Amino acid sequence: MSFEPALRPGDVLSNDELCEMFECSPQGGMRRSHRTNSLVLISNYVEDAVYEDRWVGSILHYTGMGQKGDQSVEFMQNKTLAQSPENGVQMFLFEVHHPREYTYFGEVRLAGEPYQEKQPDVDGDIRSVWMFPLEIVNAGRSTAPPKEVFDHIFQKKERAAGELSAEQLRERAARVRPEIGKRDVAVTQYDRSHWVSQYAKRRASGRCELCGEPAPFLDKDGIPYLETHHIVWLARGGEDSIENTVALCPNCHRKMHVLDQPADRNVLDVVTRNHSLDLEQR
Repeated sequence: MSFEPALRPGDVLSNDELCEMFECSPQGGMRRSHRTNSLVLISNYVEDAVYEDRWVGSILHYTGMGQKGDQSVEFMQNKTLAQSPENGVQMFLFEVHHPREYTYFGEVRLAGEPYQEKQPDVDGDIRSVWMFPLEIVNAGRSTAPPKEVFDHIFQKKERAAGELSAEQLRERAARVRPEIGKRDVAVTQYDRSHWVSQYAKRRASGRCELCGEPAPFLDKDGIPYLETHHIVWLARGGEDSIENTVALCPNCHRKMHVLDQPADRNVLDVVTRNHSLDLEQR
């Protein structure tokens, strides 16, 4: 008799709720439960710096168990997962995008033969790991996480990589598989006003409203190229208004999204405020 958890893809559980439902251990990324004859697989993008799981289309390439030294396909739950087509153990996938939040993706199964590749272990030493290609059974409802989640995760990992020596960094970069991972993510699309955007660009008169320099080039129509930016981001509740929208050169626009410094926001606030005062005095 199969185990059917009362979950839908996209549901989020706490660790306690997950353990209670599957009757499994509260720790680890591969949690075997003999009571429910299941194996809970957790792909943790927040805490697990050791395992390099990746999606390629609809297939998750899941890193096996073992943090130090070469992994063995005969070791504990690696063996359970490798033999899952024969042993009858059901497997259920969760991902962690935020601390202590487990997002359910669904029941999974092996989509191909397990294989080996090189990855660094917990000490940074290059070792052989086992990778398990997994596919979701009866994939239906989308579980695509917000794009911002993975932008944040990438930036966090990139900062950690920046702490390595040049030799360590080159060694790891040289071992990266040329096949790039990719996955579906949810992108929030704001229905911005083209009137407000064009007004900000017209007000700027071809000059960046932050650095004051001329637009770096002309577009295909011969118009100075500037990009519109919301001083208070729409994602933070900012308004799509002429008072909150400015025209920036690409460099300053990127700077605002990377740094978002209060001093720069103050400069832009003054620009829009002074323009409004000029219009009132006419």
